[in-house]
Amino acid sequence: MSPSEAREKFRSGLRVPTAGHCPGWTQANLLSLPREFAYDFLLFAQRNPQACPVLDVTEPGETSASIFAGDLRTDLPAYRIYRDGALVDERTDVTALWRDDLVSFLIGCSFTFEAALREAGVPVRHLDAGSNVPMFRTNRECRPAGRMSGPLVVSMRPVPAELVATAVRVTSRYPAVHGAPVHVGSPGLLGIDDLANPDFGEPVEVRPGEVPVFWACGVTPQAAVMRSKPPFAIGHAPGHMAITDARDAEYQVP
Repeated sequence: MSPSEAREKFRSGLRVPTAGHCPGWTQANLLSLPREFAYDFLLFAQRNPQACPVLDVTEPGETSASIFAGDLRTDLPAYRIYRDGALVDERTDVTALWRDDLVSFLIGCSFTFEAALREAGVPVRHLDAGSNVPMFRTNRECRPAGRMSGPLVVSMRPVPAELVATAVRVTSRYPAVHGAPVHVGSPGLLGIDDLANPDFGEPVEVRPGEVPVFWACGVTPQAAVMRSKPPFAIGHAPGHMAITDARDAEYQVP
């Protein structure tokens, strides 16, 4: 499918995780905040670029972006609604909740480099299983900015030990979509007690001879919303991304 075809399906009510959708087209995390919080979040993202790599920012009230020709209110498969930091609703259309003061941020997503991992021979377990990627809050604090603070969130992919160096090399070429891993090996060093119980997404099997590898994740902004408690925010449901009109290759460096 093309991005426009995928967005039309989501607009019609299809709700699925988007990993593996529209190969070659960049996927992005969404966070929409009232204008009064937009600068604080932009500064938060600038101070934490690996977790929050900003690909595009809208003017207040805009419902599309330069890399997203669809409608930000309807063209993602699922959204999460926050009030005072609490998750209060999850829905497939946020048109009725949209406000003229909302500034939307499109943030890089690690789904963008998964095709490159597979091409290099690195398995991507959640794609093979047709499930959502597992994501975890960590004990690492992001650098705060203004009223925004929160923990780093990571996604995890099990990688055969002999291919870890390949996974690092491949993903380091995509710095605008989280880049190289932030941690390899013991999840306990990140404060993660149980890989079978992710905070977001779905668990995947870690097989003998495989190493859990962790990348910074674009759900980090929503963890910051939960911590910082702005009066209102809209985000994507984790793993249910905005499929943009940008190409993965645009974010690859030599």
